[in-house]
Amino acid sequence: MEKNYRTVKTAGRAEFIEKKSRFIATVRPVTAEAEALALINEMKKEFSDATHNVYAYILRNNNIARFSDDGEPSGTAGMPVMEVLRQEELTDVAVVVTRYFGGTLLGAGGLVRAYSKTAKLGIDAAGAATMTYCAEVQIVVSYDLYGKLQYLLEQENLQAGEADFGQEVTITVFVRAEQLESLEKKVIEATNGRVGMTVLGTDFKLID
Repeated sequence: MEKNYRTVKTAGRAEFIEKKSRFIATVRPVTAEAEALALINEMKKEFSDATHNVYAYILRNNNIARFSDDGEPSGTAGMPVMEVLRQEELTDVAVVVTRYFGGTLLGAGGLVRAYSKTAKLGIDAAGAATMTYCAEVQIVVSYDLYGKLQYLLEQENLQAGEADFGQEVTITVFVRAEQLESLEKKVIEATNGRVGMTVLGTDFKLID
């Protein structure tokens, strides 16, 4: 079975000032290296007058993990950003931290702290979340059993999509893959077997 993973919900941006140096983190969910590279190029254009555009990204596909100091002293910029991603256990994420030099040298330790803090602020702005491996299940019941089905799904903390009210009621729900067999048994029991259940497919979904 596929493993759940942590990523970010959406794009995010945050800023941090350290001794007049301005640091800007831009964070974005990505699923392919081309998307990560596109973000990096986009930030280099947007912040073309910046001193540095440091980046790090991790992808599930092919276990890719890359970073760049973009001219900062080795190990003081890209690697600290990468370490924040690893500490947060995030994947399918790209981070670019832009720096405008403020005139005061921060030293190696100061750079590490500034890049790490800015990356974390950007991730917080984007919102970390767990993507859960789910089965998409279509359930068909008669109108007289719809209320029972609704109650059962609420008890199981499952959110159904919009119901289709035709000759019977058809709903679609995403179920954690490991819960599928248990749900099938409960639905059959609650409806005395008067139900149709079809697994339409599997995918990763954000489940709050």
